[in-house]
Amino acid sequence: MTRPTAKDVKVIAHVADVPADDDVATRIANSIGPAFDGFAPISGTLPFDLEPASFLLAQIAQKIEKVSK
Repeated sequence: MTRPTAKDVKVIAHVADVPADDDVATRIANSIGPAFDGFAPISGTLPFDLEPASFLLAQIAQKIEKVSK
């Protein structure tokens, strides 16, 4: 994933039903941007980076498997 812009933050906040005006979205984008920049060299190389939802499904399946044994 690339560094989010204020517009990206506003869209994500809207989908999550969390109010975020332009100033707040800009501050969020500026504060989390360096983290995205730091991970840029390895972006796409981590299994978790492929599909976070699959990671949760794998954890749930593993718990169910342990319980059923």
